[in-house]
Parts: sequence; structure tokens; C-alpha cells
Amino acid sequence: MKGEIKMKSKMKWVGLIGIVLSAFSIFIHFLLARFTELGVSDYQSSVTIFSWRPIFDKTDFPTNSASYRRLWGQVKRLESLYPDSNPRGYYSDPGSQTNGFIFVRIQGGFHEIRNSIADVVVVARLLNATLAMPEIQSTTSTKGISSQFKSFAYLYNEDQFIFSLAKDVKVVRTLPKYLKGARRKKEIPVFKVPYSASPFYYFHHVLPILKKHSVVELVVSNGGCLQAILPPSFEEYQRLRCRVSFHALQFRQEVQELSAKVLQRLRAPSRPFIAFDPGMTRESLAYHGCAELFQDVHTELIQHKRTWMIKRGIVKGKLSVNSAEARLNGSCPLMPEEIGILLRAYGYSKDAIIYVSGGEVFGGQRTLIPLHAMFENVVDRTSLTTPWEMIKIYGQEVNLVNPPPGPPPFEEVKKLAAWKNAGPRPRPLPPPPARPKSYNIEGWWGWVAESDNEPDSTVMELRTNAHKLLWEAIDYAVCVEADVFIPGFDRDGKGHSNFASLVMGHRLYQSAASKTFRPNRKEAAKFVDEIREHMYQANRTWLKSVRRHLRKTLLDGIIEASSKSKPLSFLSHPIPECSCLRHDSFEASKNSSIPLSLGVTHQCPAWMDTGSVSQSKDKENDDDGDDDDSVSGLFFKQSGGNNEGEAEVNTKEENQFEDQEELEGGDR
Repeated sequence: MKGEIKMKSKMKWVGLIGIVLSAFSIFIHFLLARFTELGVSDYQSSVTIFSWRPIFDKTDFPTNSASYRRLWGQVKRLESLYPDSNPRGYYSDPGSQTNGFIFVRIQGGFHEIRNSIADVVVVARLLNATLAMPEIQSTTSTKGISSQFKSFAYLYNEDQFIFSLAKDVKVVRTLPKYLKGARRKKEIPVFKVPYSASPFYYFHHVLPILKKHSVVELVVSNGGCLQAILPPSFEEYQRLRCRVSFHALQFRQEVQELSAKVLQRLRAPSRPFIAFDPGMTRESLAYHGCAELFQDVHTELIQHKRTWMIKRGIVKGKLSVNSAEARLNGSCPLMPEEIGILLRAYGYSKDAIIYVSGGEVFGGQRTLIPLHAMFENVVDRTSLTTPWEMIKIYGQEVNLVNPPPGPPPFEEVKKLAAWKNAGPRPRPLPPPPARPKSYNIEGWWGWVAESDNEPDSTVMELRTNAHKLLWEAIDYAVCVEADVFIPGFDRDGKGHSNFASLVMGHRLYQSAASKTFRPNRKEAAKFVDEIREHMYQANRTWLKSVRRHLRKTLLDGIIEASSKSKPLSFLSHPIPECSCLRHDSFEASKNSSIPLSLGVTHQCPAWMDTGSVSQSKDKENDDDGDDDDSVSGLFFKQSGGNNEGEAEVNTKEENQFEDQEELEGGDR
């Protein structure tokens, strides 16, 4: 009897434990189901899996060698330049009484938005106006983005923007209610401002209307609304541009956090990396006449876009352009293959990490195949982030799945019935139904032959355009912090400065001494053509010429940008207005031709003295040394099979070349 009672008691406990385990299992399944969509990034944070697996030939990476300093070290002659965008004279705070409100609608891509915001803040200061938070047309609610973000806040941090500009411009989040109503009724004056308007345009045309109506609306569509180079008396407004772009315009927190994660994953192998921006968009290729650099349908697509630009007056030239001549003249982007050849010639090994930025590389991944063949660690945003991390920064978005097609019109049904009831068979088949005109983002061949106009964007395409702003924001943050940056092109589809130009300007402001190559595309094209037929054989004269050219661009490229890039965009070359010479190197820098050539004569405040800057010529020349064999795999003839003797001869040969280059010196 007692044994039966004990058995029943044990069964009860077993049953109870089974019920508890079942409940726990159901609870875990509910959690998994919950975190499979929007919350998956939090759930998977500790077990994130990426597609990139770094490949390195050598486990050790010495950072104290002459080779490292030449490839990754800072430019010694620019180490005395520091950012300084604070006012340098009398600069009053914005008054409590202003002339009215300025509301701005900004159109364009990432670099155009960033340029335009800096310009409109300066315009608001010029006119003593209150600036309503600018509206970015690509991120309005009608573009299918998440409803939890307003237009400006989709990309940038509103609180940081208002706080940083508190002593420059009065900024409000939105227009007063009575002005909102007037705007909806289209009762407020609207100005479609030109790309490079002068301050006097605003004084003579906009200010009187602003004082009369207390509000004006500006439509900025070309990537800017104020001329890049202002008169000397307006120099404080140039520094205001720097404070806006480099301090006030901070990405919203989610974008900053993901950018920091991408940088952390790039630096996880404890090696420096190169950022490369191809700059190869369909618009820029069409504007500069580079269609024949591609083949098949891509040439047709570029020509179609160029036709569209010519009809709208964006392009003044002819439809047909000799792309080969344009490339040799430096008017076309450097292809990824050409950038890879230059980097390998300079000495970067095949296991160097290269981050490819840019929301769109025209021609797709196949244009990057040669770069992947030269470097084993070519990565981009998609290989360093997970889908759920990107979903998190998009926010909760409405599902835009196309609804099922409705029933056919009554007339078609009637015709089909008449065909079925028609005379004796056989009879001809009815015509096939018309193909619905729905194109994917890259389904260009579907409409190129139908019309000279571009197809209307679907809501999904508009949403993707908004997503591209976030993609480029991540790329921008990574490129600014990269150890080395090299652009493939520095012009956009309107002939203005592009994404890469803004990156180079930001790097020049934030860390002028960081390595930023600005290759002359005309010379680079000649270098590539010279070696194309015998790329895998040693050519010491050619290698020395390429290295000398790239070293030269580290400094001469900056001087050249002051006359070519700055007139198009001040933010692409914000010196000397926003830079200063550090106090402890002021006297030494005055004797150097570099600061004088750049026009930097202002002495930094004393609190910026954080250490000494070496001006030793011997240390400068240390950058020329290169004791590795990083170029042997591509530019020096390799031995076949297992013939170690020949391999040793080749390595010895190459080291002799490197030693000779080190003795010659000449690095900047």
C-alpha cells in the first residue's frame, strides 16, 4: 500500500515537471517568434554572423617599420594643421526679434542635402531670420518611410542641430500654426533659389519679401543655394558653414551606433584599412560622357540618361562623346580596376582591407571583380552589417507588397466571350495580354526603348531612395575615419562636388594629416595604359613614377582642390578659413611652403598644444622606406612550380628596388 502511494507521488512530480517544461518551451517559442522580425537585432546581438572573413598572408603586422609609415602613416607636413571654426572677431548672438521665418524644402541626394543645409543656415544668419527645421524631400511621409521619423530627423539629430547653432541662428522645429495653414493654402511666397546665389541676391530679392510677409519658403534643388566663395568680409559665414557641417549635423543615434559597429568590425583584425569611393553613378557618367566605358545595355542606359539631361538643359554638349578621349583627359571616373592597380603599385599588399563606399556602383558587382582579384579583403556595408541591423535603423515601415490585380475590364470580358462564340474553328488565337508596366529598380531595359523620359518612381523605389541616405550616412562616417581614403571620382551628375569631395573636405578639416590620395585622373589613365600589356612583369621606372605621383597628390592635390573643388563647394575645401596652425609648431610652419600655399596663417589657441610636432627632415624621409614584398604578387614576375631559387632571386631583386627608392627620398 505504501509502495503504491510513493509511486503515485512520483508520477505526480514527473507530471508536474513535464507541465513546467512544456510551459517553458512554449514561452521560449513565443520569444523566438517575437524576435524574428523587428527585435531580432537585440536577440542576436551576441551571435551576429557576418559574410566577411578576413584573409591575411601574415599573422604579424609590424607598425614601427618604414614601410608602415609610408603606407599608413600621417603626412608630416600637415600635422601642424588643426580644425578651428570658432568665430575670430566680434560675433553677436541671434537676437530675440527676427525678420521672420524661413522654411526650406531640400531636394537631392546625400551630398546635396548636406551642402544645402549648411547654406540655408548661413542664409538665415544673413537675413536675421528664424529657421524652421529644413524638410528633406526624400524623407517625407509620402515616400513610404517609417512614421516614427519626421523628415529631418530621419537622417540627422534635431536636438544636436538646434543646440549647436544656438549662438548662430534661431532654429525652431516647425512653423507656427497660422503659418502652417497659410503654407497649405499656398499663400506664402516661394523662391526657387539658384545653385550659387550671391548674398546680394538674398538682400535685394528675398529680404524685402521676408519683411513684408514675415515668412518665405525656399526650394533648394541643386545641392546648394549660396555661392561657395564669399567676399573676405563674409569670412565668419564660412566658418559658420564648418560649424554646421562638421559639428551641428550629427546623424541620429541609431545611425551613429551602427556606424560605430561597422568601424569596430573593420578594425577588429587590428589592421588599418583603406576607404574607396568609386563615384560611379549613372548620372555622373551620363553628364561627363563616359558611356563607352561600359558595354551592352549599360551604354544604352547612360546615353538614355544623357538624352534626358540634354532635353532639360542640364548638359550643354552633344549626345555622342568619345569616352576614350574623355577618360584620357581625366573627365571620367577611375574604374575600380585602375584604382586597384595604383594601390598595388604604391605598395599595399593583396591582404589590405579595402572598404568600398557608395550607395550605387553603376554596372553592379561585376565592375568590382578586378578589385576583388587584386585584394582579398574587399568589403562594403552589406558584408559588415546584418539585415536586422538595417531594419532597426529603418524603423517600423508599412508593408508595400503590391495588391493582387483586379478583375479585367468589362469590355475585355465581352471581347473574350465574343471570340469563344465566333464561327467554326480553326481560327487565329487572340492577342496575348499586354505586359504590365512594372519595372524593378535596375530593370532599365524595359523602358529605354519605349520613351525618352525616365519612368515614374514607385513607392517602393522612393522608400529605397530614403534608405540610400542612411546607407551613405554609414559610408560617410566610415570614410571620414579611414586610415587611407582614395576617390574614384569627385564630381556628381550636375558637374558639382560629390560624396567623395565632402569626405575629403571633412578629413581635411578634422585630421588634415591623414592620408588622402587625390590622384590626377589624366595621369593615372596614362599610367594604367602603359602597364596594361605587361602588368605582371617588373617595371621599376613605372613603379617609381606611380609612387611619386601618389605621394605628390597628398599635398599638391590639396593645393589643386583650392582652385578646382572649392569654387563648387566650400565644404570640399574648408581651409584656410576653418583651420589654424598649432602654437608649438607655428614658427616652424611659417618657414614651410605648405601652410603658406594653403593660405593658413592663423595661430591656434594655446589650449590646442597637446604635443610636439616633429619637423625633422630625416623623419619625413623615413616615409619613403619600404622593406616588404607587397607588390611582388602583381608587378614582379613570379617563378613557376616550386622553384625556390628563382623565388629568392625575385624577392632579392624587389628588395633592392625598395632600398633604392628609400635612398632617393622624396615623400612628403
